[in-house]
Amino acid sequence: MSGTKVLVAGASIAGPALAHWLRRRGAEVTVVERAPGLRPGGQAVDARGVTREVIRRMGLDAAVRAARTETAGAHTVAADGTVLETFRAEDDGGDGYISEIEILRGDLSQVLYDDTRDGVEYVFGDRIAELSQDADGVDVVFAGGDRRRFDLVIGADGLHSALRAMVFGPHEEFVRHLGHVLAFYSVPNEFGLDRWLLEHQEPGRSAMLRPIGDATRAMAMFSFASPDFDVDYRDVEAQKRLLRERVAGLGWLTPQLLAHLDDTPDFYLDQVAQVVMDRWSSGRVALLGDAAFSSSPLSGQGTGLALVGAYLLAGELAAAGWDPAVAFAAYESRMRSFVEANQEIGRLHAEMRGAAEPGPEPDMEALTALVERAINGVELPDYAGVPDSGAGDRLSAPRGTSRPS
Repeated sequence: MSGTKVLVAGASIAGPALAHWLRRRGAEVTVVERAPGLRPGGQAVDARGVTREVIRRMGLDAAVRAARTETAGAHTVAADGTVLETFRAEDDGGDGYISEIEILRGDLSQVLYDDTRDGVEYVFGDRIAELSQDADGVDVVFAGGDRRRFDLVIGADGLHSALRAMVFGPHEEFVRHLGHVLAFYSVPNEFGLDRWLLEHQEPGRSAMLRPIGDATRAMAMFSFASPDFDVDYRDVEAQKRLLRERVAGLGWLTPQLLAHLDDTPDFYLDQVAQVVMDRWSSGRVALLGDAAFSSSPLSGQGTGLALVGAYLLAGELAAAGWDPAVAFAAYESRMRSFVEANQEIGRLHAEMRGAAEPGPEPDMEALTALVERAINGVELPDYAGVPDSGAGDRLSAPRGTSRPS
């Protein structure tokens, strides 16, 4: 067992997934999260293709499936509710528009936390304030005042990664706006929604209503084209004003959904964006998930990239004897093509949603090959010979906030 001390920033999906694999490979892991606890709810995320194999190797297939949304499929509808097109969860072997394994982001985060919390130190309500590294380790100052030294630091803190800005450069250097904004929030299920997602589209914007685990509530989602995005992602009132302005007159159920905007407990709005970087590591610091290679929600594969990336990053570190230069280079080499395919899917969907008129018919052979590469186009080595402590205990009860000693 290595005893390598690793600090992971971010406790959504990529961070706890990496903590799972690092712990199994023998590392001592601390996860720091600036929020006071896990964030519940959020949009639905999918596990397709090779991602399902990663979940199986984690020993979490049953737990993840038990927390699924169990969405039967999706209907696109006209303004009067007439069904125009139907997609089912079993389409394309469960890897279609609605995937067989679909789970709310917050529910998947809870599964991963429950899996790791007894062998990983979680620090909520804190963040990295300062960081300096040398050839042997990384000195970290936390905003709460603690000072600690780690062998490695991994940023899994999302699209707006503070660690990325601290080590690699400002947000603007890496974030590519795709010309759309996405918003979602929960509403009372006063629409009789039952296991089917409904979506109404107009050129450049759409409204969606989807079921969630709580049958008394549903998730409202809006997207709209926006060539730029300059609203502070922390200014919720400004975000709500923007949403009202951009979806005015959209029709269908839009007025009823907007009526709940001011009393919803979980409003979220942000740009649809990708993170594009020449490298995902610097010395003893590396990035994972959206912080490194966001493919945008329009790719449908952000969770897949996070889970696959966590498996490969931890595996390559253990295989390289915890040499960051060797391991980070191997991790990037294995992930880069997979990331690029998913980012291309995200850009294609953004172009389609922003088009005023239908475009020319795509080259279906090329598109099919791209989709296959985006779902299954990465090898999962067995990492024979590296430490593996097994999947660990499976507990489900929440535990209180932990603090560094």
